[in-house]
Formats: sequence, C-alpha cells, structure tokens
Amino acid sequence: MKQRVTINDVASAAGVSRQTVSRALNDKGEIDGDTKQRVLDAARELGYRPSRFARGLVRPDTTSIGLVIPDLLNPFFTEVAAAALDAARARGWHVVIYDTADSADEERGTLQVIGTQVDAVVGYFNLPESELDQHTRGIPVVLIGREHHAPRFSSIRIEGAQGVRAAVDHLVAAGHHRIGMLDHAHAEPSDKHRWFCDAMTAHGLATDAVAGALQSVAGGAGALGDLLDEHPDVTAVFTFNDIIAIGALRATRRLGRDLAVIGFDGLQLGTVVDPELTTVALDTRRIGALAVEQAARLLAGEQPLSGEELVVQATLLLRESA
Repeated sequence: MKQRVTINDVASAAGVSRQTVSRALNDKGEIDGDTKQRVLDAARELGYRPSRFARGLVRPDTTSIGLVIPDLLNPFFTEVAAAALDAARARGWHVVIYDTADSADEERGTLQVIGTQVDAVVGYFNLPESELDQHTRGIPVVLIGREHHAPRFSSIRIEGAQGVRAAVDHLVAAGHHRIGMLDHAHAEPSDKHRWFCDAMTAHGLATDAVAGALQSVAGGAGALGDLLDEHPDVTAVFTFNDIIAIGALRATRRLGRDLAVIGFDGLQLGTVVDPELTTVALDTRRIGALAVEQAARLLAGEQPLSGEELVVQATLLLRESA
C-alpha cells in the first residue's frame, strides 16, 4: 500500500513545479492550455485528490476519517461507531459519520461527496468495488465485513462460521431438529445464511425454513409470523441480527409459541429483554478499533495489518432465549 498521492507526485509526473500543478487544478490563467492538460492527465492517472487542507477547510494538523454505516438506529452500528470514535479520539482525529439508511442510492450519494471531506474512509458498503474506487481515489479505504480486491483497500473480516455452528450445535443438543432462519430481506442470501446452511447440513437437517426480515423489531416480528405460517413445525430460529431476534421474541409471546431464538451481534440490548437473548456475539469494540488502526497505518504508509490480525471471530453467548 503506497502513501496517498501528493501534489508533488503530480508535479513530478507532469514535469512541472508544484505551483504549476496548483494553478492547473484551480483553473488559474497563468499557464498555457497544453501544460494544464498535461497536469490534469497526470492527476487523473495517479488518482490524485486535492487535499482539503490546501483549500483551508480544516487545520493542516487535523486528520479526519469518514465512518460509513447503514443504520444509526441499529444499536450494533452505534456500538461500532462509538468504538471507532474512541479510537480516533485517542489519536486526536476527527470522525465524520455518514448514515446511508441501508440504501444503495444514499450510499452512492455519500460516495460522491466523501472523498473531498476526509483523509480515509472506513465502514460498510454494498456497492461494487469499482464504484467505491471511482469516488475514493487517492485515499485509503477500510471495508468492514466485506472482502476487498483493490490494492489500496483493506478489509476487517467478520468470521461467524464457528459461532453459528456452535449455535446450531446447541439447538440440536437441546432437541431441536426443525430450525428456521430469519435472514436480511435486502441481502439474501447473506453470509450468515451460508454459515447457517453449512451448520445445518453438518447435522443432516433441512435448510428450507428461511424468511426475509427487515432490520427492525417490527421486521423480525412480521418475518417470524411469515416463517411459522409456511413452516409451522419450526421449534427454533436463528436470526440475521439481534434486532430481528428481539422482534421474533416479541412475536413468540404474542403467538403463544414456545420457540427458541438465537440472534447475531451480541448487543447489550439483549440483556434487557425478557427472556435475555442468546446470541452469536461480535466484539464491536474490536471492530471499531481495528478499522481506525488500519486507516492509521495506511495513511502513514506503514505495512498494514493482514491475515488473522484483521479477523473478528464471533462466539456463542448463551443467555435465556435458547
């Protein structure tokens, strides 16, 4: 991973002075058209993005990172954001938070402005990597929960297979053999669905009892009703996240069903519902801290973390709901 492209790199590539690059990029009239075009071509080829420091937007000793999350109302992302804020604050950095509302259009709109406002980007994206690359040229990007391919990108990988396997093992040991799943309605099939199917197949169990749920308490409640209408023999359910699981718990009480429920995330919120939510838990503090640490390394041109250093493992957290 190379350091961020600078105005000096553009000047060297174009064979001109730093001052000439500045004039060309700011559309000043003191240089001829051919020179200006040569500078613009060099800047585009190198992926240079003018520093917001040079435009006087912030103090030159301030580093800002953009944290992109799909839903601030989801406590999981709030916990990750809090951890990232703490890690950035310890470095004296600023954090600009963008909420994409789990919408491709909102994510695209965020990308169109984010590159000129921050020095690095970390967070959750669903758009193709080519589109991410187009709008973030010249700055480091750290993706959370998603693999990367571009050489200047990095990823924080969420490994949940073992945790989901432990959850299914636990349910089977408790006598459940008809286990359903509430997946993310907008991301089917998700990684969590794949982990669930692998764990079920290892026990020789059917994987057909799956329903899509919106990421809300109401979404979880509604999806559980749909699942049970289609598969009334289900006795346990694994869910895409804890918010959906809490909705499922509410629905079981309303429907008068004795149903084991396991979520995914490990939210503190799971301890204040009745029964307390059993979940496949992630360390949100580690996710936020790792994202900021990786951004810091990339900004400094240092060797980034790699391999298992960038993996956050999910583990089964037994409470009362299963």
